[in-house]
Amino acid sequence: MAMRWLLLCALLASSAGAGRGGGDGDAGTGSQVYVVYMGAVPPRTSPNLLQESHLSLLGTVLKRGRRADSVVVRQYKHGFSGFAARLSQAEAAALRRKPGVVSVFPDPVYQLHTTRSWDFLQQTAVKIDAAAVRRGKAHHRATAADADSPPPPSPAAATDTIIGLLDSGIWPESPSFNDAGFGPVPTRWNGTCMAGDNFNSSNCNKKLIGARYYNESDVRGPSQSGGGSPRDDVGHGTHTSSTAAGNAVADASYYGLAAGTAKGGSAASRVAMYRVCSEAGCSGSAILAGFDDAVADGVDVLSVSLGASPYFRPDFSEDPIAIGSFHAVAKGVAVVCSAGNSGPSAATVVNAAPWILTVAASTIDRDFESDVVLGGNNSAVKGGAINFSNLDKSPKYPLIAGASAKSSSVSDADSASHCEPGTLDTSKIQGKIVLCNHSEGDTSKLEKADELKDAGAVGAIFINDVERAVSTTYLDFPATEVTSAAAAAIQKYIASSSQPVATIAPAATVTGYKPAPVVAYFSSRGPSSQAPNVLKPDVAAPGVNILASWIPTSSLPAGQKEASQFKLVSGTSMACPHVAGAAATVKAWHPTWSPAAIRSAIMTTATQLNNAGAATTTDAGSPATAYDHGAGQVHPAAALDPGLVYEAGVDDYLGFLCNYGYDAAKIKLIAASLPGGFACAANATAALISDLNYPSIAVSGLGKAGGRAAVTRAVTNVGAVEEVTYTAAVVAPAGLEVKVTPSKLAFTRSVKRLEFQVSFSGGKDKAGKKGAAMFGSITWSDGKHMVRSPFVVAS
Repeated sequence: MAMRWLLLCALLASSAGAGRGGGDGDAGTGSQVYVVYMGAVPPRTSPNLLQESHLSLLGTVLKRGRRADSVVVRQYKHGFSGFAARLSQAEAAALRRKPGVVSVFPDPVYQLHTTRSWDFLQQTAVKIDAAAVRRGKAHHRATAADADSPPPPSPAAATDTIIGLLDSGIWPESPSFNDAGFGPVPTRWNGTCMAGDNFNSSNCNKKLIGARYYNESDVRGPSQSGGGSPRDDVGHGTHTSSTAAGNAVADASYYGLAAGTAKGGSAASRVAMYRVCSEAGCSGSAILAGFDDAVADGVDVLSVSLGASPYFRPDFSEDPIAIGSFHAVAKGVAVVCSAGNSGPSAATVVNAAPWILTVAASTIDRDFESDVVLGGNNSAVKGGAINFSNLDKSPKYPLIAGASAKSSSVSDADSASHCEPGTLDTSKIQGKIVLCNHSEGDTSKLEKADELKDAGAVGAIFINDVERAVSTTYLDFPATEVTSAAAAAIQKYIASSSQPVATIAPAATVTGYKPAPVVAYFSSRGPSSQAPNVLKPDVAAPGVNILASWIPTSSLPAGQKEASQFKLVSGTSMACPHVAGAAATVKAWHPTWSPAAIRSAIMTTATQLNNAGAATTTDAGSPATAYDHGAGQVHPAAALDPGLVYEAGVDDYLGFLCNYGYDAAKIKLIAASLPGGFACAANATAALISDLNYPSIAVSGLGKAGGRAAVTRAVTNVGAVEEVTYTAAVVAPAGLEVKVTPSKLAFTRSVKRLEFQVSFSGGKDKAGKKGAAMFGSITWSDGKHMVRSPFVVAS
């Protein structure tokens, strides 16, 4: 067997040529990479035998003379079974018809969803809890310091938690990954530190314990963006991994901005990087390989800050993230994913499978203020951006509106007012600050700024309501952004002065900014178009202007001699590792908890108030709903002692797949083992998805007034007190009647798990508008814990 394994490895090594389109026969002609997913690894099957079976299956569809090993790109043999291979359409179609094959699909390319944030989560949670108690609207929310809370983990247990990341690689020299103070690598770790371009095993240590890469040249051909190394050449993976588990680094900043201590959510955890992405994107075959290896290596939590486009949303059985995460969760690995950056449009959330913890993005209480100082006796106009302006503090620079600088060759005044490239007369803007409108769908602000700078402008002011909360980095070009309300003062001044002048102040860090959090405009929204009866996203976390480690860069502000080791970045990519860090901490406190229990603890303890003591809003100012931020803002400390949890396991997710529409034959392939005589229920329907034991509730199709629906849930007591009674409290909108039965749950030493039913009925006097969503919550409390579940009912 050992000799056969060595021979197989040698054969597989020859596949690189085929991956570049140069294999035997017509392997590279009229073909592309397909993923062949074959479900769970059959019981008692060795990786060697599984690989041989893959090659044997593949050989049955290839033309005579073509070797299976010459077209295989990757093989999956740990968490699940399958392979990626370069195939023709006819060969892929033939494989779809083979017994044991769940799905065959073209290898997709997904995209990355691209400090003080942890301090803000802690400080805001304390302020919110205190404010709620003072108003008598909430019980005290348990934290790790409470007397009846579970004891903290031992130092060894805390540092034994391993966070894996599927991302763009890592910069191992970052101080965030220094291993000072760490003990030996956990003995259960099975991973490796792969050598590659400018990377070797010595780059790993007792903090960064694993690093793998999946060479994209095997799939896409030679690339200028590298990929032959775990080393990060994008920056994204370094940022996310330090956000999740980076060491505390004092005096961190982005060239003086956001100064403070940068730290990850679970700084005691170990890090393992799986480089599945490059600047060109993240291939599905590599994503699946990352999941497969991470499960075998022994990670506890996986952080995945990437996903499909909301406009190309594959079915669960053809989605590499849904497939890989399903099998990871089945092996006890919690998987946390970003919700996507396609907001604020509805139904744009991705990574919405119910076994995934899906994270939206919110702001923190930090802003980067860059004010506009006008001439005369005018007050400064508040603006915001990241720039290191070297303009004089006195307002002496001529100020002009883009519309007034329109080129004579351009007939579209509106485009000129937006400073679209090629619409302005350069002679009219040289040496001036230009006021520009900016709307969604415009050329990017950075492109506009570069065009203005090249044309000789000394600065720019962008009027931007939607994106103002996300500070754009302009480096040393003096540019700032103002709201339309603030811009009114600038426009009035220009209209009233024959020679308007202004200056732009360099960015300054402002903390204690209110209100915060708010849901970021770019954060993808629910409902899930695939399964609207699973409420997504699950929670929100900081994802705007997050300071974390970065790769060295040659783009420096004027006067700077060394690149900053940190950078401010926004996206649900940044929110995801915040929750992954929180999940790792929960895992350290509760090593035996399932991924579902960890998710439940994080969701049911989330907060819905901002630092002003009011309900959280979107950055447009509207009340945030569960479609915006799920259960609310993550509260890491409270998640350590949630009181009750909603458990779910593989059997529950298989029931979901039945109700989703998969037949029993397909599900039997997906699952590693099934109860004897397993079959999907005869009445399986999408409506029954609402009965999945999830920490939130989503019901659709309630219908006109008088419509009724009921769902069942079960909670498990995980609190320190075994003999305890919880009472339900309902918050429901007008026009919707909600009843919880029973309204009290009495747990005992022998009774740890209890069921309850929630019934919904339309109001007698108010007809439900078809498709309209109604939001509310159910909270179980024992006087100490508040176990809150949001619900949405759509007619």
